[in-house]
Amino acid sequence: MAVKEIIEALKQETLEDVGVNQNLAQIVKDIKMIGDTLTIVMELPKDGLEDIIRAKTIDVLSNLPDVGKVDIKFSKSGSTQIPLKQAPQGRQAPQHPPQMQQPMFTRKKIPGVKHIIAVGSGKGGVGKSTVAANLAVALSKLGYRVGLLDADVYGPSVPTLFGLKGERITVDQFQRLIPIEKYNMKILSIGFMLPSEDTPVIWRGPMLMKALTEFLFSTKWGNLDFLITDLPPGTGDVQITLAQNVDLTGALVVTTPQDVALADVKKAVSMFKEVNIPVLGVIENMAYFICPSDKQKYYIFGKGKVAEFANTYGLKILGSIPIDPEVAEKSDRGEPIVISHPDSEVAKAFTSIAKVLSNVVSGK
Repeated sequence: MAVKEIIEALKQETLEDVGVNQNLAQIVKDIKMIGDTLTIVMELPKDGLEDIIRAKTIDVLSNLPDVGKVDIKFSKSGSTQIPLKQAPQGRQAPQHPPQMQQPMFTRKKIPGVKHIIAVGSGKGGVGKSTVAANLAVALSKLGYRVGLLDADVYGPSVPTLFGLKGERITVDQFQRLIPIEKYNMKILSIGFMLPSEDTPVIWRGPMLMKALTEFLFSTKWGNLDFLITDLPPGTGDVQITLAQNVDLTGALVVTTPQDVALADVKKAVSMFKEVNIPVLGVIENMAYFICPSDKQKYYIFGKGKVAEFANTYGLKILGSIPIDPEVAEKSDRGEPIVISHPDSEVAKAFTSIAKVLSNVVSGK
């Protein structure tokens, strides 16, 4: 169940019958869904309306797909909206829902994990998962304790990237998931739980959010310096779940120099900022090609577009990664380029980005 579907449903019910010129969507401050339980925080427009608003909200939302229980909480910090009986003549209250500012739900830390880094993109096909995987390996090679969470549940590629197809997750005596260990890292993916790599994940919002929450908080991660989280492309339920539930250090945004990729990555940056997740920087993938014969750089998709984008949004470019056919070939074989070709330009780029990231999160 997406947030926008809930908001659209709440828009249909007004409070005019109790003297308030607002619909239910306009008093929503925050929304969170775990399993089939939907929790909504609402700003009370005036005292004494709690029971009425609760009843109206439950009546509207209880018939929505995937919603089993509706829990209503109220904030009494004061409303800027004008009640109907006090509204100046000829003036109408705004008909759009309020901007959701600082979330009112507690963002939790994962015990033992210092930094949780989300790696996202505006669209698929920009090499986000390959970047997340090789960045994690590069951090590990620098001596950090690293975990990698494949949160791209609809298209898990980490098992392929690390040669872990067919691996299965086990649990300990406390029913915690035990990650697979490889290259001195702890790795977890929904791909380790599917009967086969061809099995599709057909999950709606509540199941998706419940699974992601368990991956984060019911896994035996141990003590980590970095937990790199590979997100699905776009700005959907996984990103919202992370924003509401997890104390993220920040997000990295992966893009390629093409205009179509940059157009979509702007949405991802805006989404992270809207939910108050710091964007730590931009990684430019497939930035240029180094010709084997003359060793010259050729900017196949254009030069300077990502720098212009980052400057416009006040973001830092953490690094640029060249195109190399070896990356795709080795990835298909389950060998990250940082491991298979540590002296290549691509591996050096990932190592440089890992160093910059470690400096950024430490405030250097």
